[in-house]
Amino acid sequence: MSQIHFIGGEKGGVGKSLLARVLAQHFIDRGLPFVGFDTDRSHGALLRYYADYAAPMPLDGHDSLDRVIEAAAEDPARRVLVDLAAQTQGALLRWLDETGAAEMAAGLGLAMNYWHVMDSGRDSVDLLARWLDGPGAALPLVLVLNEVRGEGFEQLAASGLQARAQALGARTLRLRRLPDALLQKVDGAGSSFWAATQAGGLGLLDRQRLKVWLQKTSAELDPLGV
Repeated sequence: MSQIHFIGGEKGGVGKSLLARVLAQHFIDRGLPFVGFDTDRSHGALLRYYADYAAPMPLDGHDSLDRVIEAAAEDPARRVLVDLAAQTQGALLRWLDETGAAEMAAGLGLAMNYWHVMDSGRDSVDLLARWLDGPGAALPLVLVLNEVRGEGFEQLAASGLQARAQALGARTLRLRRLPDALLQKVDGAGSSFWAATQAGGLGLLDRQRLKVWLQKTSAELDPLGV
């Protein structure tokens, strides 16, 4: 079954593109065919770091997201990864409503997933509440607690939203902390995570730190069925 993964969270800077890169590397490491679509108008992360697997998809038309379904339907074994830029959630919801895409995908045997990436701030909690109260809540949900953007998620726990989402079937991924200085070195090299673990201007121990982080993250992704 082909799977479609929308990486969202609406707010800029929460780590949506970081997760998209992690998933891209996970698919490569597991030998899973995939194609990525990058909705960032300023040459986003998938296009920068995984250009061989990604194509631009600016959301400037009513049919911009149509290629997502088409790409998934073309190859039942292929994953489709969509890195949603900040403030594109409205475009996604309109497309879902106007096309009945979720129902169509189910009829074609395609699985859709929405990954809601969160930092530890209040804005992310409020945006999750808005998502759960809206029509997008019908999509299978993965909550991503991004420790790279804050380790304490007390506000989320106190809100009761995580428990509410889990009661609706949501899965949770905790994206473990990676030192900012190390991530900046990887980004500065403009390389994929794999390339960074081989060279990429990193020292021996930093390459090992990155390898361990990727291995642990992949081990947490496997049970999610991606």
